[in-house]
Amino acid sequence: MSTADRVFVARLASTAVFDPLGDQVGRVRDVVIVYRATMRLPPKAIGLVVEVPGRRRVFVPMGRVTSIDAGAVITTGLVNMRRFEQRSSETLVMNDLLGRKVVLRDSGAEVTIEDVAIEQQPNREWEVGRLFVRRVTGKTAFGFRKRGESTQVDWVDVDHPVDSTVDQDASQLIAAYQDTKPADLADVLREMSPKRRLEVARELNTERLADVLEELPEETSIEIVSGLEMDRAAEVLEEMQPDDAADLLGELDDERAEELLQAMDADEAKDVRTLLAYDEDTAGGLMTTEPVILSPETTVAEALAHVRREDLPTALAAAVFVCRQPLEPPTGKYLGVVHIQALLRVPPTEAVGSIIDDEFEPLGSDATIAEVSKTLAAYNLVSVPVVDDNDHLVGVVTVDDVLDELLPEDWRSNRSDEAEEVRHG
Repeated sequence: MSTADRVFVARLASTAVFDPLGDQVGRVRDVVIVYRATMRLPPKAIGLVVEVPGRRRVFVPMGRVTSIDAGAVITTGLVNMRRFEQRSSETLVMNDLLGRKVVLRDSGAEVTIEDVAIEQQPNREWEVGRLFVRRVTGKTAFGFRKRGESTQVDWVDVDHPVDSTVDQDASQLIAAYQDTKPADLADVLREMSPKRRLEVARELNTERLADVLEELPEETSIEIVSGLEMDRAAEVLEEMQPDDAADLLGELDDERAEELLQAMDADEAKDVRTLLAYDEDTAGGLMTTEPVILSPETTVAEALAHVRREDLPTALAAAVFVCRQPLEPPTGKYLGVVHIQALLRVPPTEAVGSIIDDEFEPLGSDATIAEVSKTLAAYNLVSVPVVDDNDHLVGVVTVDDVLDELLPEDWRSNRSDEAEEVRHG
C-alpha cells in the first residue's frame, strides 16, 4: 500500500479523487473523525467527504482509500453516491477543528489549531496524530490578530476544547475553499451550524461574502446578515447585485431594512430602494439596475471593453443596451440592444448605434413573470430590457433571475440532496 504515513488535512482538501481505473470521481472536501471514550486517545479518522459532480457530497470510508499521494487520492470499489449526512457523533476536521482554540498541557499556553495530520496505524486504521498549532498572542491596535509562533504537537499533548462558546477562527477553512465557486462555498456554509456559519461569514472578505449570499437560500442569507455588525452588513449589501440586495431586504422587518439602507452608500441604497418599490412578481421586482448601458456613439472596441469586466455577471455580459443620455437608469430614450455576437462581427471602430437589434419590444415594469419568460424564450435572449412609460430604460431582467423565481423556493437547499440518508456502516 502506497499511502503516505502522515497526511495534513488542510493540504488534502480539494485533492482529486480517482477510482481504480484512473477516472476522477470528485474532490476531497473534508475528513470525518470520531472521538474515543476519552479525549486523551487520538480520534479515529473513518472517512473522507468527497464532492462529486452535481455538488453532492458523499462519504468514502478510509478502508476504500488505497493511496494518498501528492495531488491524488485513489479509491477501490464503487463509491456510494448517496448524500453525506454528518452524524452527531462525527466531527469534520475542516469545518469543526481548524481554528479551534486548545491548551498545551505542558505550558498552559492557548493555541489555535491550523492543521490536523491523520496517520495510518499498523492495523491499517487511521487516526489523528499531530496538530499544527499557532500560539494565540492577542490583537494589534488595528484589531488584527497577531501571528504567534507555530509548532507541531501530538493530540494527547493538548486539552480539548478551551470553551465551546468562544468564536472559532475560520481562516484555514476559508483558505482551503479560496478557489471554489461561490455556489460551492454556499453549499459548504449551508451544511454548517448557524454559529460556525456566522464565524466563517465574518472572516470572508466583503466581495466574496456578497457573492456567496447570492447563492444561499433566502432564510440563510437573512440569518447571516442579521448576525453581522450594521456597518459590515451594509458593506456586503453594497457589493451584492441590487436586485439580490432588494430581495434580501424585502424579507426583513421594515425597521431593520431601513437601518441598513441608511447605513449603505447613498447611490447604492438608491438603486435598492427603487427596486423595493416594485411588486416582487413583476419585471420591475426581478430586474437589476446595473446592465451595461452605452450611448449610440460608443465604438465596438469600447463596448467590448465594458463586457470584458471581470466583475460583470455572465448574463449581463451577453449584451449592451443603447440609450440616449443620461446613461444611468432611468436613462434617456431607449434605442435597442446589441448582442455580444454582433460586437464580434464588425470592425472595432464601428459605432454600436449602427448595429442595434430592435426586433423585439422592451417590457414595462409591471410585466408578469410569464410575459418575461415568453419574451426570453421567443427571441432566444439571456436578458430583456425594462422601460418606463416614457421609454426610459430602468433595468434589465436576466434569465437567471427568472429561473430563481420559477424554481421551487427550496431549490438551493435541495440542489445536491438525495432522498435517502447515507449510512456509513
